[in-house]
Amino acid sequence: MNKNQSLPWDHPRFRSWIAVARACQLMQSVLTRELASLDIKPPHLDVLVNLYRFEGISQQELARKLLVGRSNMSMTLPQMEKRGLIERRGDANDKRVLRLYLTPEGRHVAEEAMAIQTALIERTLSATPIEQCHAMAQSMEKIILALQAENVEETESA
Repeated sequence: MNKNQSLPWDHPRFRSWIAVARACQLMQSVLTRELASLDIKPPHLDVLVNLYRFEGISQQELARKLLVGRSNMSMTLPQMEKRGLIERRGDANDKRVLRLYLTPEGRHVAEEAMAIQTALIERTLSATPIEQCHAMAQSMEKIILALQAENVEETESA
């Protein structure tokens, strides 16, 4: 490494970068621990919440919302189906499309998981003024857009 090359920790925004990464890691860790009583993990929660909100969504739409590839879906959905949390049904208009639905057990687990998630959000952010929460969300959304653009560029050049 040459002396003219800048080091990550010398960058004025490095502290923000690390804080975002650490917050994300810790949030996933705590959420994983708290969801363990329901025998689900955060990726399962993401699926359950989306099916709760958008019942009948296609597998492709769900993958797009969750920013995951088909391989992630092809691993996660069968596990959840086998456990009786979701069911896949063919689309009435297009037999190539599978639509996803919560089972009664899946709805029950989704509701319990959302209560756990909501309680964690409340414990974590209740001392932060709502205006600051909105500003933090806007900042994170800008980071998401920048990283999505990087991801698109990488995909297009491959």
